[in-house]
Amino acid sequence: MKRAPTRDILWLFVLTRVALVLVTYFAFVLLTAQKYTATSVDINTMLASWSQWDAANYVRIAHFGYQTYFDVAFFPLYPLLIFVLALPLSWWSGSYLLMGTLISNAALLGSLFLLYQIAVEAGGEQVARRALLYLCLFPTAFFFFAAYNESLFLFFTLGMFLAMRRQRWWLAGILGLLAALTRSAGLLLVIPFLIEIWISRESIAADRQKLWLRVFPVVLIPLGTALYALYCWQIRGTPLAFADVQAHWGRITSWPWVGIGASFGDLFWIKGFGSFDEAHIILDLSATIGFITLAVLSWRKLRLSYFVWAIVLVLFMLISPGFFSVDPLESNQRLVLEIFPAFITLAMLGIKHPRFHQALMIIFPALLTTLSILFLMGKWMV
Repeated sequence: MKRAPTRDILWLFVLTRVALVLVTYFAFVLLTAQKYTATSVDINTMLASWSQWDAANYVRIAHFGYQTYFDVAFFPLYPLLIFVLALPLSWWSGSYLLMGTLISNAALLGSLFLLYQIAVEAGGEQVARRALLYLCLFPTAFFFFAAYNESLFLFFTLGMFLAMRRQRWWLAGILGLLAALTRSAGLLLVIPFLIEIWISRESIAADRQKLWLRVFPVVLIPLGTALYALYCWQIRGTPLAFADVQAHWGRITSWPWVGIGASFGDLFWIKGFGSFDEAHIILDLSATIGFITLAVLSWRKLRLSYFVWAIVLVLFMLISPGFFSVDPLESNQRLVLEIFPAFITLAMLGIKHPRFHQALMIIFPALLTTLSILFLMGKWMV
């Protein structure tokens, strides 16, 4: 196992965090303060500008519990961790947002080390370093800074894949269980787990007495989803409340191509040119098509379980478009952050095509800054 370049990873992490802090300061001050005045803005309000959209929901659930029927859409592990860590400072309401932010950033840091180990085995050190760079500079990477559960889910997922590569099946099962308690997509980790079991079947079969001990941990993954379903049954009367409630946001199960087709229809025939809706659709549609392409290209470039996981996440993202939303593919530009094999493939392409890399290094930071400001200002970025 190649040792991770700790100093370089820490520098990448710190510099991107500092950049987001600077964006927060200048964006909030220049866009909210009165011009030509020396009056200071409210610091607490500036810090709270990161409590937008789902971040506000996670913080509220951590503070007050599952209050409404729609809250069950947010899986429990992340708000539970916020609640536990915020207990010593529970007298201060801002502690919940602070702890949520710290958890997200700590999980990102851990994810960078894990992704490096996975990527360096898949394509070498240069690919690994480039994958980390693209992940941190991706246009919606600010969700790793905010109180969202993306980085926590990514951390558990990467940890599970690395554990499987080391054939530490029980650790992989436990991490899969935690991922399933973090996001609904965690249940799908059963698929790459079984693929890795199949790939390692010869070494497993060589020790027949311990065969069941290596295969059985796969059960832990659906156990995570089952535990949350049991909780939903207790508080809402139905174990699938977390799935049923998606209709509140207009998400209905459909064929994978339906949302893409609806987006093209909206883009060219319904939405006005230069409208906010049009720009939002372009972002989500670009991210969707881009990561479909990267997932397909990962075939033969990456390990079978990585390729399958990328395809599974893409399909899971596509089968529940927002039919009653102004953007049928809403949130896809955020959800693609979880598809780690695509970032490894993107790194390979960036190394092979230097001009492509140069283009990404202009586009990614520019969009990351712009979209971060939109999020801070409470614009629609979910």
